[in-house]
Amino acid sequence: MQQSPESQSPAEKHSTPVDGVDVIGALSPSRAGDFMTCPLLYRYRTIDKFPEEPSADAIRGTLVHKVLEDLYDLPALERTPPRAQEMLTPAWSDLVEAEPTVAELFAAPEGETARDFESWLASCRTVLDKYFELEDPTRLEPAERELYVETILDSKLLLRGFIDRIDIAPNGAVRISDYKTGRAPGEMFEAKALFQMKFYALVIWRTRGVIPAMLQLIYLGNGEILRYSPDEADLRSVERKIEAVWKAIRHAELTGDWRPRRSKLCGWCSYQDKCPEFGGEIPPLPIFQIASPAEDPSGDVNTDEGLSGP
Repeated sequence: MQQSPESQSPAEKHSTPVDGVDVIGALSPSRAGDFMTCPLLYRYRTIDKFPEEPSADAIRGTLVHKVLEDLYDLPALERTPPRAQEMLTPAWSDLVEAEPTVAELFAAPEGETARDFESWLASCRTVLDKYFELEDPTRLEPAERELYVETILDSKLLLRGFIDRIDIAPNGAVRISDYKTGRAPGEMFEAKALFQMKFYALVIWRTRGVIPAMLQLIYLGNGEILRYSPDEADLRSVERKIEAVWKAIRHAELTGDWRPRRSKLCGWCSYQDKCPEFGGEIPPLPIFQIASPAEDPSGDVNTDEGLSGP
């Protein structure tokens, strides 16, 4: 199915042609996470492509990500909290220009009270200030920022996504960092949070032949950093898990069994009106031509929670 430029994900725009390889499909950590959270959520986002209303938390993540990315364009001594704060307003203007619908979050329908934009922007400033309590950007020189990566597994499954930041030490050790504007998860949910980072570590290992020495999730909501040092056994395990997720997706496609999985995350879902768990009905699957591997819809948009997720 040929997609318009507007509907293509950044992953699809960056993805390189795979010559001479019969790729069976593509998967990103976000889409894999969707399926593991709820198969019906995966279907609605990836196959039906139903629109989702932007949330204040998701847009905050997008905006703060942009500021932190651009911060490292400045000379080291200028990477200060006041300078970062100055960058928020122009970053918001750029975001609205690129995605005009995000501004609708602060425009209330007639008879309703609009969300307070200034209070929301103040929350962005608070989150941004927290970053400087966790790292000193004047002492860092990232090797890569917002890096698009992809690799093909032996099964011919294409893995792809965006990494917020890669640091390389003088001895060649690689550290992968990801910014989260929410709060750090409890111990019971740490493994789920680290899946994304291990996914990226697998791609880096496959493409560069180096196992990252450190993975870190920087939680700006409560000022915590979750760190993990993977080894080869970890990455082989996550590769098996990814393969299992893809097989489960293919099984759902063949059987039409996209059953919902209720969880605490349902509170952030935009599709409750189409979910049996909330009294909704699952609509028929769309009829479309099967996508070629280069057009596979399982791309990734790396914007922390993204514009449509919790």
